[in-house]
Amino acid sequence: METFRWVKLLVSTWYYQLLCSDYGWHYCTRAGERRRRSHHAFYHCHTQDGETLVGQPAKRQAVTNPQNTLFAIKRLIGRRFQDEEVQRDVSIMPYKIVAADNGDAWLDVKGTKTAPPQISAEVLKKMKKTAEDYLGEPVTEAVITVPAYFNDAQRQATKDAGRIAGLEVKRIINEPTAAALAYGLDKEVGNRTIAVYDLGGGTFDISIIEIDEVDGEKTFEVLATNGDTHLGGEDFDTRLINYLVDEFKKDQGIDLRKRPAGHAAPEKGR
Repeated sequence: METFRWVKLLVSTWYYQLLCSDYGWHYCTRAGERRRRSHHAFYHCHTQDGETLVGQPAKRQAVTNPQNTLFAIKRLIGRRFQDEEVQRDVSIMPYKIVAADNGDAWLDVKGTKTAPPQISAEVLKKMKKTAEDYLGEPVTEAVITVPAYFNDAQRQATKDAGRIAGLEVKRIINEPTAAALAYGLDKEVGNRTIAVYDLGGGTFDISIIEIDEVDGEKTFEVLATNGDTHLGGEDFDTRLINYLVDEFKKDQGIDLRKRPAGHAAPEKGR
């Protein structure tokens, strides 16, 4: 009898979790690496000698190389440069966000325009390699979750990132639906209407989901969703940092915002 192993890639604005099915769900780790529930995800950096770093190694040098350390790319993927949300990021991010020829929001990495899916793909490649090391076999397919309010362009850009990473994306599903499944709400008998609330590192959203049971099979339908892509742990940190910077300027007459290293991403302690 053939045994099927599955990989779950759970990616948020700041962290990812990688789970492998091997007689029960386990957090996948590389040989010799301490098991960790959460990993810094969207840190991707190009060093001065051309090396590409992903995850914690990239984060460690963020203070000394802020312009080339990319993070929170999920906020940009599939968006237009003139979008209000993108323009807010243009003013606060240490790296350069530029307009592509078609008007999409891209990034300027050491003078080269780069699409957000290309950056996200580097993170997915790291996750794919970790899963393959753990399972001892290739990982070629994935189901990726996205916020329920993602539009068609954002969903397609997410699929493109998976394709670039060497994954066949079998399906894109809404994060609230995935959360409902994770909490076992598909196991309960009868029809239900539930609310899924998500306050993360970069976004806040709430979705109303209807769960119907027909002949023992459950279907999930997102009835309504709303959220803010700039209301999360990072934004709370930014407000606090801005307050401290303003107070420091009043007291010392020095504007820390003019120091590039001062724009490095704050430590996420969640």
